[in-house]
Amino acid sequence: MKNETNRTPVLIPVDKLRPFEGHPYKVIDNDEMNSLIESIQEQGIMSPLIVRPIENTDEYEVISGHRRLHAAEKAGIREIPALIYALDRDTAAIAVVDSNLHREHILPSEKAFAYKLKMDAMSHQGKRTDLTSDRVGPKLTADEISDSDSATQVKRYIRLTYLVPELLEYMDEGRMAFSVGVELSYLDTDFQYAVLDAMSQEDCTPSYAQAVRMKNMYREEMLTEDEIYSIVCEEKANQQEKVSFKAEDLRRFFPKSYTTQDMEKAIIQIVEADYRRRQRNRDDGAR
Repeated sequence: MKNETNRTPVLIPVDKLRPFEGHPYKVIDNDEMNSLIESIQEQGIMSPLIVRPIENTDEYEVISGHRRLHAAEKAGIREIPALIYALDRDTAAIAVVDSNLHREHILPSEKAFAYKLKMDAMSHQGKRTDLTSDRVGPKLTADEISDSDSATQVKRYIRLTYLVPELLEYMDEGRMAFSVGVELSYLDTDFQYAVLDAMSQEDCTPSYAQAVRMKNMYREEMLTEDEIYSIVCEEKANQQEKVSFKAEDLRRFFPKSYTTQDMEKAIIQIVEADYRRRQRNRDDGAR
C-alpha cells in the first residue's frame, strides 16, 4: 500500500475498529481510564485516532488511540473520529511503537515488546539494526530504535521478552529489579518457573549477583532446581522482612480516587488506631 493520508478525520463505527495485532501496550481499567471515560462522555473525543485500512475488508486497524478506543466503548460511543493512513504492516508497527514510547507511565514489559516490535519491523524492511549482526543492508543507529535509550539498553529491554509472563509481572509491579530480569531471561522456561516457585515460597526476589550466578551456572550446565532454591533463599545483605499486598486486592475497600500511596497511608492509620485501642484495653485491664 502507498503511504497516503486522509487529512480530514472521518467518523468510523466502533465495531469496525480493531486493535493493532501484537501491539505491546496494555489497556488497563484504572483511575486514569475512568477519568478518560468521563472526559469523553462530557466532551467527546478531542484527538482523532490514527488507523489504517485492513485489506479486503471494510475494517480498520488502530495505530494510535487504543486507550481512547477502549474508553469510547466503555462510554457507549458508537462512532469515533479517525485519520486514515494507508500504511503497510511494518511501517504501521513502527508508528504504533513511536506514538506511545513517550507516555509518562510505561511498564518495563511494554517497552520491551515495543522495542522488539520495532526492531522486527525494521528487519523486515531489509534494514540491519545495531542489535543484530546477520542482517544485510544499511546499519541503523541507536537513535532510530530509540531516542532515549542507548543501543545496549534497548538490547537489554528486548531480553525481557524472553521472560515468562509471571516474572514480567513482578517487574511491572516493581517487585523485581530490571537488571535481575535481564539476567534471568537467559534461563530456559523450566528454570525460570523454578525461580518463580522459589520466590513465591520464600516471598523474596533474587539479587543481581544471585541472578548472574544462576545465569552462569545455566550456561555451564550446572544449574538445577535445588541450586536455584538454595541461591534464592540465601539471606541478602541488609535484607529486611516486609509485608506486601497486591493493589487490586485492596482497591475495593477504598474510594476509586485513592492512589496506592493513599491506600498505604490509610492502612497505617488503621493499624495505628487498632494498636492504640489494644493498648487502652490492656491499660484498663491492669487497673
